[in-house]
Order: sequence, then C-alpha cells, then structure tokens
Amino acid sequence: MAGALLLFAVFSPAQSTAFAQECANASANCSPLPDAPMPAEAMGQLKLDGPPQADAGEISGTVLDTNRDVVEGAHVSLSGSAGFNRRTTVSGSDGQFAFTALPPAVYTITVSGQDMGTFTSSPIPLRAGQAFIVPEVTLAVTAGSTSVTVNGNKDELAEEQVRIAVQQRVVGIFPNFYSSYDWNAPPMEARQKLQLGLRSVLDPVSFLGVAATAGAEQYENVFPAYGSGIEGYGKRYGAALATHFSSDLLSRAVYPAIFHQDPRYFYKGNGSIPSRVLYAISAAVMARDDDGRWRPNYSNVLGNFSAGAISNLYYPASDRGASLVFLNGLADTGGDAAANLVREFLLKRFTSHATRGAAGQP
Repeated sequence: MAGALLLFAVFSPAQSTAFAQECANASANCSPLPDAPMPAEAMGQLKLDGPPQADAGEISGTVLDTNRDVVEGAHVSLSGSAGFNRRTTVSGSDGQFAFTALPPAVYTITVSGQDMGTFTSSPIPLRAGQAFIVPEVTLAVTAGSTSVTVNGNKDELAEEQVRIAVQQRVVGIFPNFYSSYDWNAPPMEARQKLQLGLRSVLDPVSFLGVAATAGAEQYENVFPAYGSGIEGYGKRYGAALATHFSSDLLSRAVYPAIFHQDPRYFYKGNGSIPSRVLYAISAAVMARDDDGRWRPNYSNVLGNFSAGAISNLYYPASDRGASLVFLNGLADTGGDAAANLVREFLLKRFTSHATRGAAGQP
C-alpha cells in the first residue's frame, strides 16, 4: 500500500548537445549581434534564472496521501525571494515533481490536490549545485471529500485491512479487531466483512467473554427460569453465546455488507475531549459508508435489535416479547457507545500491531 518516496530528476547530457546543435544551425537566435542591445525581458531572465550551470541546483520530491500511496496530478508551485518568477508543475504518475536550474536562494514549496489539503514546506535554503529532496510531502483528504487516492487492486487492499485488524490485540491477548487507527483506511469488500466477522466471533478470547457474561447473569439470577447450578449456568451460557453470534455477525458482517457500511470504529485522536466524547458516542448510531460518507449506522442498530428479536427463540417463555427485543437492542447499542469511549481514550496505547504512524483524524 505504501507508495515510493524516492527518485529525483537529473539533467540529460543530450539536452546540452541538442542546444549546441541548434545554436550552430541558427546562431542568430542564440546570441545578439555585438552592437545590438539585449531585450530587457531577456536581461531580467538572465539576471534571475541564469547562473552558471555549475551553480544551478534543483528541488524535487514525491507527493503521497495519508495511506502512503503516490498522488498523480497534484499542483506544485515553487516560490522564492523577491524577483523570482513563481514556477509551477504537476506530479507525475509516480507522484514525483522537480524544479531544475535554480540559483542559490531560499525557496518554499506549496502542494495541493483535488479534494485534498495543502502542504507548505518550511523555507528551503538551496546552495549552489545542491539537489534537495523535499521530505514527507503528504496530502490529507479534506473533510468534505468522499474518496481516497489509492493504488492497487481493491480486493488486495481489503484483504490487507483484514490482516491488519486480526493482528490488533489489547496487551497482546484481547481482540481489538474493529478499531481502525488509520482515518483514511480503504474499505473492505463484503467478503472481507464476513471473513472478519467470523474471525471475531470464533476467536478463543470471545468465548471467555461469553462465559463471564453467563457467570454475571447466574450471580444476579437474571432469567430465573433457567434455574441455578451447573444446568442453569449452561443454559445462560448457551443463550449468551447465541446472542453473541447473532449480534456480532449481523451488525458487523451481514448488514454492513448489505448497506455498504464500514463496521470499524475510526479512531479520532485529535480535538478537544468533549468533541472526542461526542464523536465516540455518536459512532454507535453513525457510520462511514464504503464511499467515505457518514450516515446513520443502520448496520449496528438493526443488528442489535435483530439479535434481540432472535433471542425470543431461546430465552425463557416468561421473558419473551417486545420488551426483550427492545431491552436487548437498547442495551447492545448503549454498550457499543461505551466500548467506543474505551477505544477512543484507552485502547490505542495498549494495542499491539496498531497501524504504524496512524494517529487518527488528520
């Protein structure tokens, strides 16, 4: 996924040869007559941009997006001290740009792209004959943009997102599959959403969580019709496991595939604490579509309430009904909001294999 951040343009000896040949064939166009005055425009150009070739320098770089992919067609401008004519160019298919034949001076590079932010370099003091490479020219997608510039096959990018997710574990043990620390991470296809959903519900640690839930229900005598002892615990464990399967698969795999929504929580990481709190809570009912737009989180809400409806099939008859659906759906949605707060403020520092260099919202 990472684009190359290397290479810079060099002069070709063929250019000098071609120029010499042209002057040999049309000397009148290459130098004025001894008594003819040189045009003022040519004098200005010679003064500003005409140092000896040995002293000419160059500035080059590669434009990347926040996914480390190259950006083609970015607008690049070079400005200098007073009297320097601003130069412009665009990045090529490999994301590269270059300004050559530059006299020693202090320059500034400004880079912008369609639906992307603007990069402005710090002042660049260019020495005589120096080839300077601008480091880390990175453009972020603007807040209103709905697309990300990426290279590569969509399915390969989606598979990479699953690989990143399944490596993320809190203190190396507890799965943190549905936290994305890369704000501009590419979306997963339907197949990868189902793949990650199955990987999540079948993770060995998730069975320990179900066991803890059943134990708490046993201790509080929730669903008393199940009884007590080993038999009562077994029934509670089976019910909790069924709810875990149905809720996770529906809200994180099936419905996201249907509604084309991303099941992950995108770590914000920046801004005031109140804004981050509000964002984390709202993420339980708002989600990013696969095209980058934020919409109501149909997947999560419908998944939670659908799981509540399915639970009427196996919970005690005395506890079934609309109230069971409502309470379970509401409890799961509230639990998701609480889990998002933990993701936003706590888990990143303890999560192994979090995306390198990712720091949430640009």
